[in-house]
Amino acid sequence: MKTILEKIKDIRTQKGVSQDFIAEKLKIEQPSYGLIENGKRKLKYSTLEQIALALDMHVIDIITYPDVYVKRSQSQHEINATLTIQLNEKKREEVLKIVLGDENYKVLQHG
Repeated sequence: MKTILEKIKDIRTQKGVSQDFIAEKLKIEQPSYGLIENGKRKLKYSTLEQIALALDMHVIDIITYPDVYVKRSQSQHEINATLTIQLNEKKREEVLKIVLGDENYKVLQHG
């Protein structure tokens, strides 16, 4: 199973998007983005959201890539309703570890 970082790189490459383009959207320098994509700097969830936006995708579709979770025809309200889960903090961590796998969960942990 590929990590989220590997999926981001695959998607970016498939779409013909450069690291410079993503870095510009994140308002950081390309070398800094390269460190994120190569796993040498932590990927925060907020950064993943910005990367998804730059790639014209939803975060869940990056996580589940190559499968598509969110249909293009869904409204933002439908997407939010689908993705919203109210759990206490401990339960949320357990669910995320199961859904994402330990390695992907570690990548997304806030520092």
